[in-house]
Amino acid sequence: MSGGAGNLPGAIGIFDSGIGGLSVALAVRKVMPAEHLIYVADTAYAPYGDKTDDFIYQRMALITQQLIHAGVKAVVVACNTATTAAISKLRENFALPIIGVEPGVKPAVLASKSKVVGILATPRTLLTPAFANLTQRYADTATILLQPCPAFVPLIESLQFDTAQMRLAIQSAIQPLLIQGADTLVLGCTHYNFIADIVADIAGPDVTVIRTEHAVAEQVSRKLAECQLSTDETRAATEQFCSSGDLNLFSQQLRRLWQREWPTSTNPRLFALAELCVVQPAPADI
Repeated sequence: MSGGAGNLPGAIGIFDSGIGGLSVALAVRKVMPAEHLIYVADTAYAPYGDKTDDFIYQRMALITQQLIHAGVKAVVVACNTATTAAISKLRENFALPIIGVEPGVKPAVLASKSKVVGILATPRTLLTPAFANLTQRYADTATILLQPCPAFVPLIESLQFDTAQMRLAIQSAIQPLLIQGADTLVLGCTHYNFIADIVADIAGPDVTVIRTEHAVAEQVSRKLAECQLSTDETRAATEQFCSSGDLNLFSQQLRRLWQREWPTSTNPRLFALAELCVVQPAPADI
């Protein structure tokens, strides 16, 4: 890849408090193979779930400003907590297209035969007014059960997926929902996409698990087309990855989760968040 940090003009910027948004970035890459991507993991301040709305917005605004300086044409807030906490304010203050994520309550209600839907999410997401408004829309047509899952994100960030500890956490979270008749479970955090298959395995074949990263990617594609921002080039798209936290850990996470070539040597696509707007000498192509 040629170019230094922040030198991908016309890229799509995607950010999350950690690695959960990588599931959205992978879906965006699949839907839009010719688009350049810049991904930011704000891991120094993760999880957002224990932060105030004001604090979350300040982080969102800072990252969005840096992505704009880097030349992005659109921003994807690939975090349910950030979306529900402050995406409206972010859109008020920045003019470029900003796409968020929200739990797939609507498809879950449509899919449910029992009309009992369980939502797995971070405690902070479940407490936001935006989330309350979302669930209220379907209160007349289904019973919506809310299940906070504080143990999930730390385990996923440490790459503990199909472990005894993770399976116990999942079992403890979903069992009360199944007892109350839920036949559909919504993954209300982008991190949870990485354990969707495990949730489905523990829940059993009669339970539908709803994830939304592909729907978000399709919405990004539609928004770019609507704003006449889609690339019309046929090219080998590139990615850059930034983190406000430990770059060594982030590199390990990317090797595990980014389902594309990721060299084991020092990677010219990986930067500290502070370097995002710095145009550096072009490294060798990879």
